[in-house]
Amino acid sequence: MKNINVKKIVEEEEDYDETSSFPVSPTGQYFTSSVMSISVICVLESEIPIDDSCTITLLKDVFVPINPRFSSIMVKDKNGVKQWKKVEVKHKDHINVPIFPQGKSKEFYDNCFNEYLTKISMEQFPQSRPLWEIHIFKYPTTKSAGNLVFKLHHSLGDGFSLMGALLSCLQRADNPSLPLTFPSFTSNNNNYNHNLESDYKKRLCTNVVQRVNGVVNTFLDFGWSLMKSTNLEDERTSIRSGDEGVEFRPIDITTMEFSLDHLKVIKSNLKVTINDVICGVLFLGVRLYMEEMKYDQKNANSTALVLLNTRNIAGYKSVKEMLQPKNESKWGNQFAFLHVSLPKIDKEESSTNPLSFVFKAQDVIQRKRNSAAVILTGKLLDTLQKYKGPEVTAKYIHNTLKNSSMTISNMIGPVEKMALANHPVKSLYFMVVGVPESLTITMMSYMGKLRVAVGTEKGLIDPQKFKCSIENAFDRIFKAAVPSASSKPSN
Repeated sequence: MKNINVKKIVEEEEDYDETSSFPVSPTGQYFTSSVMSISVICVLESEIPIDDSCTITLLKDVFVPINPRFSSIMVKDKNGVKQWKKVEVKHKDHINVPIFPQGKSKEFYDNCFNEYLTKISMEQFPQSRPLWEIHIFKYPTTKSAGNLVFKLHHSLGDGFSLMGALLSCLQRADNPSLPLTFPSFTSNNNNYNHNLESDYKKRLCTNVVQRVNGVVNTFLDFGWSLMKSTNLEDERTSIRSGDEGVEFRPIDITTMEFSLDHLKVIKSNLKVTINDVICGVLFLGVRLYMEEMKYDQKNANSTALVLLNTRNIAGYKSVKEMLQPKNESKWGNQFAFLHVSLPKIDKEESSTNPLSFVFKAQDVIQRKRNSAAVILTGKLLDTLQKYKGPEVTAKYIHNTLKNSSMTISNMIGPVEKMALANHPVKSLYFMVVGVPESLTITMMSYMGKLRVAVGTEKGLIDPQKFKCSIENAFDRIFKAAVPSASSKPSN
């Protein structure tokens, strides 16, 4: 385990003057363009009823000072270039406490909370104030005694940066004086969520065969990625409407939970990675859902965009460290998309050999790792930004998302229970909203559990049937990988 102090509040960015403006990053400009506006919703489930009496104090003294962007609005300078401009934060304007009828059942408040998440996921941020807000849902649901929801615009930073910021507000529930600890990242061949460029260079030098395969895979993957981002769309299926403006439609957010111990048992028995297991479960679950909804579309051409963190890091850093200019784990948006074709179901394969999906996931991930296509795609975006501007680049990224069927992203959370202002956090999850796709899947580990959240287009995807398909896929893979498991694993 790696100890990381995430409690300490940070210094401001180097050379930042509170009276001046500073540039919006290229990725920040893409996410606030005329074609795209993407936000992140993070839900903290409280074990006890929420006392919001200290909210403004926490925002003023803890959250807002984390980063200058949290107290800035986005404006254009005289040349039309977007800048962050410091403003006075009116904390009350960022706090939302919805009111619902008192004395109802937990199931009633489940529905209220789900509809509330749908509502705020569709709302745009006012441009006259900093691009974040919190929502305090004070009613008990079947999962928690209350919910604290952070909504932050993606231009503020990527999931790694924003999660680091939120963790800076939290403490260990058992001993606030001790730092939270996280499962260690590794840089060996079992982890593909690493610095792609440096790792690729090292692997290129190992032997001639790998070099040739790497070059071939690079050009094949880059060419395919280029076509997927321009004129090659996935088929319209039960998981992809493919309609214009799908990002403005309401979504359902559903969650499920799996034991990391069970995932590790599958990993050990199959001699694969945790990522292989998770992707195998998701890919099989998606195909099972497609098979149930429209049998003739069960093997339709479908692509998943897997989000990769491209930092060269050994774990979360404190926000202070992320803001240091020469730190490899810099604040901001540092990620890339990896195109992965969903494996297809062979005849009777899902029931007789569900493990094939894990091995197929392993094969495609290993092949993608032996490719620098992500690096070339990054260079292409840099070139588009330089010569065509952020709007054209944003359109390219929008098409990349729209032409695919789903996105998959994951974050690693603490091992210990956390608390916010003496409110123990029972569980947490996040969702990316405003994405021009019908299906988004996110994952967050916390206290030995993996919380999977699924964002689905209302009216197209049945959220409960989709959830059952993923859970069914996990059960099949677990029982096939662990023959001694005589019954359904307890999550």
